[in-house]
Amino acid sequence: MLLWCVHSRKLWVYGDNRSRVPTLLKTSPVQEIPSHVVRGCGGIRVLLSTRWAFLPRFRPEKRGLEEILVAVEPLLFELSKAGRRAVRFPEADTPSADPPKHLTRARLEWPEVSEIDVIRHYTRLSQKNHAIDINFYPLGSCTMKYNPKINEVVARLPGFADIHPYQDSSLVQGALELMHELQEMLAEISGFPFVSLQPAAGAHGELTGVLIIRAFHQERGDTARTKILVPDSAHGTNPATAVMAGFDVITVPSDMRGNVDLDRLKSVLGADTAGLMITNPNTLGLWDEHILEVVRLVHEVGGLVYNDGANFNAILGIARPGDLDIDVMHFNLHKTFSTPHGGGGPGSGPVGVRNGLEQYLPAPHLRRVEATEPVEFEWYTPSKSIGRLHAFHGNFGMHVRAYCYIRMHGVAGLRQISEDAVLSANYLLAHLRKRFDVAYDRSCMHEFVLSGSRQKRQGVRTLDIAKRLLDFGIHPPTTYFPLIVAEALMIEPTETESKETLDYFVAAMYQIADEAEREPETVVNAPHRTEFKRLDEVRANRVLNLRWTSPSEDAVQGAAAD
Repeated sequence: MLLWCVHSRKLWVYGDNRSRVPTLLKTSPVQEIPSHVVRGCGGIRVLLSTRWAFLPRFRPEKRGLEEILVAVEPLLFELSKAGRRAVRFPEADTPSADPPKHLTRARLEWPEVSEIDVIRHYTRLSQKNHAIDINFYPLGSCTMKYNPKINEVVARLPGFADIHPYQDSSLVQGALELMHELQEMLAEISGFPFVSLQPAAGAHGELTGVLIIRAFHQERGDTARTKILVPDSAHGTNPATAVMAGFDVITVPSDMRGNVDLDRLKSVLGADTAGLMITNPNTLGLWDEHILEVVRLVHEVGGLVYNDGANFNAILGIARPGDLDIDVMHFNLHKTFSTPHGGGGPGSGPVGVRNGLEQYLPAPHLRRVEATEPVEFEWYTPSKSIGRLHAFHGNFGMHVRAYCYIRMHGVAGLRQISEDAVLSANYLLAHLRKRFDVAYDRSCMHEFVLSGSRQKRQGVRTLDIAKRLLDFGIHPPTTYFPLIVAEALMIEPTETESKETLDYFVAAMYQIADEAEREPETVVNAPHRTEFKRLDEVRANRVLNLRWTSPSEDAVQGAAAD
């Protein structure tokens, strides 16, 4: 690969050599590169690096025996020039008003930049990041599937994008109808007759569900039920959610096949059991073979069962949690139903409940007004509602995208999604178990967990394997979770990926396994091909530096220190 740095007017060649160190090839304009030089670059590709062009800062970095220049994207504050503007506001036609004193500062140093400065800045930053639209993203239990662009088109329709929750319901009946239909579709898919769209994330949905369980027991005067049981294969947010809702958490171990250990479950069930939070399929990527017995045992002592639906992508159209006598469940629209969530959001975590629990749903809840023509929809407060958990009505834009996704695929298409996701995961498992240890010797569902214990004995940790995958353009799997597997690598391919992509991932993992045996330093020192190499993550977490200070502030602080 050829990199032409306009700033230094130097040409760098980056071939697939053993040293993986870019070397200075020629100092000349790019158009003067001899054709034989281009042909001799390993046949990879030629890149005129626009992200290097005209950047105001470079930092020298030692790699091997050579010093090269690495582009450092400046902050918008550092791009700022006094008087530069992206927009100019018209004269205000309202009276001026001074803000409250506690909101004012003697000096407010906002960046002054043009529109093209901002566009180029964020475009360059996006080129430094990973995304599902760039390459494989096998982050376990995150379901990083492709987000169809038709979803974005529909979500940007003015009738959806330009409305406001303060508008009178009579003016947004189309949006309410979409939300009501989404409630009904999720109910049909899951087997829970009542669904609230209000929760705005998966953990938010968990909290909603556990608060419903708490309200159910309190309304019955059953205040002695203070414990929530959580299997050790559940999502990490489950115990945190239970604590936030005021419960004590009891961990239930897994058996030798990755199921809930029934004997250990029986030993902790009692009159103080409020419920069980189970993730099924669990974070080992396994369907609990005892799920019906688990539910029966919890109900037998008067508890309720909550199902974490984060792994619902494995069972669409195949199994409905509501049919398993489960009481409450949340959905992750941002996983199963393709609403984008790379980078942390936005999410949507609707909650479904069985008959008899609908009166506890968050307020307001949406319903169809009976005997009206044309059809109308209205908000109401359920009789024993746990109250409002989110401003307005949830993340409506995510509702639109999920609605579009479900309507686009239909019944048969949703089942095909899960079948393909499970097939892809088992295909990878069949190949990778030859070179890596497997946590549990079973066929998996939508994801599976490897152990890097074999490689650790060779001096290579799971973290090193994850960093090395970056050199292949692949986002690492989830690492070190679930906690019950040593050196865990949790891999979820989703239904998105082609066989060619899966084979490429297998080849990359095989090469890393070979390197761990023969040249472990290559893996331990990875990544080699990313713009920034391995970071000191411990120091970054312990010594937080999240605020930029201007040179003038630095000078003031320095003078004060003196």
